[in-house]
Amino acid sequence: MPAVGRGLLSLLSLLSLLSRGCAAARPAPACPRDCGCTQEGVVDCGGIDLKEFPLLLPELTNHLSLQNNQIEEIFPEELARLHRLETLNLQNNRLTSKGLPEEAFEHLENLNYLYLANNKLTVAPKFLPNTLISADFAANYLTKIYGLTFGQKPNLRSVYLHNNKLSDAGLPDNMFNGSDNVEILIMSSNFLKYVPKNLPPALYKLHLKNNKLEKIPKGAFNELTGLRELYLQNNYLTNEGMDNETFWKLSGLEYLDLSSNNLSQIPSGLPRNIVLLHLEKNAIKMIGRDVLTQIKNLEYLLLHNNKLKARGIHPLAFHGLKKLHTLHLYNNMLERIPSGLPRRVKTLMILHNQISEINRNDFATTYFLEELNLSYNKLESPQIHREAFRKLRQLKSLDLSGNNLHTVPFGFPKNLQILKLKENEISVIPKGTLSGMTKLRELYLSNNKLKVNSIYSRAWEELISLQSLDMAGNQLTSIPPGLPESLE
Repeated sequence: MPAVGRGLLSLLSLLSLLSRGCAAARPAPACPRDCGCTQEGVVDCGGIDLKEFPLLLPELTNHLSLQNNQIEEIFPEELARLHRLETLNLQNNRLTSKGLPEEAFEHLENLNYLYLANNKLTVAPKFLPNTLISADFAANYLTKIYGLTFGQKPNLRSVYLHNNKLSDAGLPDNMFNGSDNVEILIMSSNFLKYVPKNLPPALYKLHLKNNKLEKIPKGAFNELTGLRELYLQNNYLTNEGMDNETFWKLSGLEYLDLSSNNLSQIPSGLPRNIVLLHLEKNAIKMIGRDVLTQIKNLEYLLLHNNKLKARGIHPLAFHGLKKLHTLHLYNNMLERIPSGLPRRVKTLMILHNQISEINRNDFATTYFLEELNLSYNKLESPQIHREAFRKLRQLKSLDLSGNNLHTVPFGFPKNLQILKLKENEISVIPKGTLSGMTKLRELYLSNNKLKVNSIYSRAWEELISLQSLDMAGNQLTSIPPGLPESLE
């Protein structure tokens, strides 16, 4: 080959090598200023006072954190470059629906987690990737959801829409069409009047509290056999807004909160597996014979702040509820201890009622009672039968504060550890009222009318475990003699 030809070939080879070397040495996109980036594709630009969506992010980014900034607008062409993006966190910015174009997410074919809570969005995106697993739109100003916002997403598991401005008209009939695997749906604090239609059958947690719910449409929960937690408190639900089968198909339901509604009685047809039932802050006046007895797994029943009278509670209302250990009946209108209390109840709260007497057999079958609160009723010492507590051998705490007691009553259980008698009219501690109470650790007698000479001289003799004694606000002129050495 002529020398010229050989020289030309060598020059071309050299140029080729140089071009390859330059390509290999070309730097990867730099990490945006003030952000943190890792080789694994994590880019953290959270809380750095960004005003705009960062440009020229590394194309291999898979987790992008932009929360706690002041971003108002998203550029679709910048997002489209991030084809590997799995997590996008834009919480707590200033994004508006105008600044979030409809096509913003259409090229993110690997997006699993989208966090847009605490922005200024008024309508949800019309389209979100079908790869989504979780979407958080809480604390915006949303008034409208579209059919493909959450529809046709078989991997979707959780949706958060609480603290928005959603009404019934702003929801599509098939909001979760093709998204049957959603397990968690939070729609609290909106303006819904009806339970949404066609809820995903895989739901196990549904929050609808703090809405305007007046009615639960027939069959609304029929497909939700796996639902475990249902939150319906702080609405306008009435007994007329539901029927005997509203909750019946919820065979997996363990937690039901219907507090702070307008119920006048306990709804019929509650499922048997409920463990915790919130019914407080309604207008419930009666408990019928068969409305609770089928809930065999019931452990906690909260009925405080209603309008219950003892005669409105059927003597067999709690019959067969062998697991029921906590019953709250405070702030009602009970004039006496209700008949037929749950036999295995351990905690009984009946404070702030109008109870004026305790009869001999009022607690004759509540052998397992450990905590009894009767404070702020209308009890007087003579109206508490001396043997009323005779069966309560496991009772540890008794509260009789805020009644009209003039003397310390007789007949306290010997195993008591805490006894509260404050804010009465007690002026006398008679002989024998505290005898045998060797396990008592705390005794509260503050704000009564006790004088040193009105206390039986050996009243404290058997209180060998007493560690705390409160006698403030009485008429004592000196420390009572004979106080136990165990006092702290």
